[in-house]
Amino acid sequence: MVGLGPRRQPSRKGSMADVPEDLLGEIKHLEDIFSVDQAQLKKVTDHFVKELEKGLSVEGGSIPMNPTWVMGFPDGNETGTFLALDMGGTNLRVCEIILTEEKGEFDIIQSKYRMPAELKTGESDELWEYIADCIQQFIEYHHDVEDLESLDQIPIGFTFSFPATQNYIDHGVLQRWTKGFDIKGVEGQDVAPLFEAALAKRKIPVKLSALINDTTGTLIASAYTDTTMKIGCIFGTGCNAAYMENCGSVPKIAHYNLSPDMPIAINCEYGAFDNEHLVLPRTPYDVVIDDDSPRPGQQAFEKMIAGLYLGELFRLVLVDLHDNKNCNFFLGQDISKLRKAYTLDASFLSDIENDPFENLTETGELFKEELGVIASKPELELCRRLAELIGTRAARLSACGPAAICKKKNIQSCHVGADGSVFNKYPHFKARGAMALREIFDWSKGQRDPITIVGAEDGSGVGAALIAALTIKRIKEGNLAGIKNTEGMMAGG
Repeated sequence: MVGLGPRRQPSRKGSMADVPEDLLGEIKHLEDIFSVDQAQLKKVTDHFVKELEKGLSVEGGSIPMNPTWVMGFPDGNETGTFLALDMGGTNLRVCEIILTEEKGEFDIIQSKYRMPAELKTGESDELWEYIADCIQQFIEYHHDVEDLESLDQIPIGFTFSFPATQNYIDHGVLQRWTKGFDIKGVEGQDVAPLFEAALAKRKIPVKLSALINDTTGTLIASAYTDTTMKIGCIFGTGCNAAYMENCGSVPKIAHYNLSPDMPIAINCEYGAFDNEHLVLPRTPYDVVIDDDSPRPGQQAFEKMIAGLYLGELFRLVLVDLHDNKNCNFFLGQDISKLRKAYTLDASFLSDIENDPFENLTETGELFKEELGVIASKPELELCRRLAELIGTRAARLSACGPAAICKKKNIQSCHVGADGSVFNKYPHFKARGAMALREIFDWSKGQRDPITIVGAEDGSGVGAALIAALTIKRIKEGNLAGIKNTEGMMAGG
């Protein structure tokens, strides 16, 4: 064990022996409303399959099921140098990815640039000029050149993780800003020409080859290094999945007259699953979250499983116990900090679940420091159990998405590549999700799980570069479906 450092203490199981009757009753009630049993998992998954199919139809449904115009997986033999631009909420990341001669291998260099807060609500031109400036700085620094025009044109994949409508892979009409952005005059516009105009103004030798969503990038990057990868998922602030469909199974693109067995990646955007509230086991607290959200009635699934909402669910329950229940909870405590909406995030629950001590010392400190509440041991036991219930429900419901895709596509065995803060950091999330898959598919005990959710490759960097490479490869092969600027993309490429 030399060099591995100290072993992590196991999470403690907790003891309810000293919890008074009134709190035990509340814990039992919370267990009843937050638990999702095997029958419910199967019911949710079966309805999910129908909703995925509805989203692909001409009429559509709650789940958008956006065609991405990524037509097939990489085969691992892609080569060349590509740029990737990842525009997130706090940072801008520019990467140069070299796909090497070694199958499924790549080299990457990258730089991060802070996204100034004032740009998020500023003018459109300022945003695109700042992005072009960052790309210029990156190229000049890493290629040690002053005359950019002396360089060959470099293809770029742009990870633009905002809801966008794409009729072509190299264009995208912004539906609405999210992540704190609110720049006037961009919603309803194709962002590709805005981005390209800023590059042209500076004479930067970069050509947009693909505009992608991070979930689609996760699918493609993961499949490049692991050929058993069939689905890419994000479990983070939001939730989403992408997978490869056959064009013949997507009625809403039938007018393109594409070969029915030609593959096309679908970006599900399935946070909107069950907006009709037909199958998801919502509690009164889920209803409050939806009612008080900026867009009530939308993103029903996301509001029950995504990191953005887990802390708020927890907070709502605690305030309700203090105010409305026939029990003594945080009696005589000032809970004014706890009354502020979205004051807790998923990391608060994560810290509680990670507390290894029998007497929940770390949880007690957390409540004292963050919320100014001195909690008793029985109150801490309830908080611990509530965190487990909310975290477990999120993981179990999360598994229904990839399970539904596997059922729809009749995938018997595969890897699902997952990324996002909740998947990577929330304790026991992976194990709880795996258990849910076992229950949904009735796998026998002792058999190896045929479908497993594993860590993904870098979707917004490597995935974007790979999709740029696949698009150029497609043009060379004469498959021009869903590509707008075929000539411009090949110029100098």
